[in-house]
Amino acid sequence: MGNGAKAAMRRERSDKDGKGSAKSQLKSNQAAMNIICGICRQTFLQTIKRKALEEHIESKHSGKEFSACFPGFEG
Repeated sequence: MGNGAKAAMRRERSDKDGKGSAKSQLKSNQAAMNIICGICRQTFLQTIKRKALEEHIESKHSGKEFSACFPGFEG
């Protein structure tokens, strides 16, 4: 049996199992939005840097403290 036939058999098996379908990353991205601004309740990805959060404070809540907007942030 040639490599082309083996690949076709592998594709058929994976289609039966449902493993070959493309998966969306939207649900996992939504689950990773666990940093929340304490004032406006905007969510951010857990991989965000402190500088980006400080920019949010400057543009949306000027004059507020970082700890008031993001009390549980460690980073």
